[in-house]
Amino acid sequence: MTAMDGIIILDKPAGISSHDAVQRLRRVSGIKRVGHLGTLDPLGTGVLPMVLGRATRLSRFFLNHDRAYEATLRFGFATDTYDRDGKASTEAVDVELDADTLEPLLDEFRGKFEQMPPAVSAKKIDGVPAYKRARNNEVVELDPVEVDIYELTLLSVEGPLARVRVRCSAGTYVRSLAHDLGVRLGPGAHVESLRRTAMGDFTIEQAHTIDELAAFQSEGRFEEALTAPEQVLPEMPIERVDEVTASQIAHGRDFRVSAFGSGKGSKRIKAVDREGKLIAIAEAKMLLLYHPIIVF
Repeated sequence: MTAMDGIIILDKPAGISSHDAVQRLRRVSGIKRVGHLGTLDPLGTGVLPMVLGRATRLSRFFLNHDRAYEATLRFGFATDTYDRDGKASTEAVDVELDADTLEPLLDEFRGKFEQMPPAVSAKKIDGVPAYKRARNNEVVELDPVEVDIYELTLLSVEGPLARVRVRCSAGTYVRSLAHDLGVRLGPGAHVESLRRTAMGDFTIEQAHTIDELAAFQSEGRFEEALTAPEQVLPEMPIERVDEVTASQIAHGRDFRVSAFGSGKGSKRIKAVDREGKLIAIAEAKMLLLYHPIIVF
């Protein structure tokens, strides 16, 4: 591992795609190998974890991490993208909301249910993102997906606007939630603003703006913004190995762990060297015997 392999929690600004955010971080950091975890809509701001260097190999382990958002929903009309960036798809009507009206509707969307993703989304149809087909005026047919909304809290109501806090499973669309609430209420609704406050163990308190990262780089302390690979994925125990075992791992060979180590009985572990640097993610083949599935 090098000093520039790790994860940065970006506070993504509104108006750019997740891909644009990757390009900006490449320019700021000077690192070509950059990826993002968990796409965030152009409208959305907040937590967008970025993987740099060899830490990009860890991306697959973050796909199913839960998300948390704060969103403002505007009732009165729907849009074709289910957010304020789209075109109105229903006639606008004046709406005055109140908590007593909204709370019973919100309760219908708590827990597990089947949700239809927006046509303008990153979901792929025959390898092509749905949003590209939608923008080419193609008919987009997506399948509903089971989602789980653990928390749906009404924070405030003012006129046609409702602020909510959402904690949910990966794959949940707050835009679809807004649209469906608008259908249930009658006049339609869409997302006015969206901020992701957490993804898995990554929180907004850890996040840096592009400008902050550029300042770090100019001051020669960019590494301060990086989270080392061995510090993430806390669900995987750390197993410290000796030099002989580290050599085995480097050649992709199976290795044994101590019966008294923290990794005993775990499906996956993080193997680290004597200095505590991550050298592999390994998967159990049998009790105390592991096979490296990613080698750094």
